[in-house]
Amino acid sequence: MPRFIDVHHHAQGLTPEAVAEAHAKDLAVQGKHGVSFLKYWYDEATGKIFCLSEAPSKEAAIAVHREAHGAQADEIFEVTEGE
Repeated sequence: MPRFIDVHHHAQGLTPEAVAEAHAKDLAVQGKHGVSFLKYWYDEATGKIFCLSEAPSKEAAIAVHREAHGAQADEIFEVTEGE
């Protein structure tokens, strides 16, 4: 299944707990879209969040965020894991 990294550029002011809560909401609805969110990273200093998922398409990954909490990614990239 394809892997995607999505980037949220404007999460300034969120606490790590708020980001974890949003991620938990993603996990709660991901199955409806055939998506699996694997990991996320939050850079509190820059207000950026990065989410790694396995999804059938970019649109499916976007749909999870939209349904779970409404915070849409600013960018999404299909990625291939290196060695």
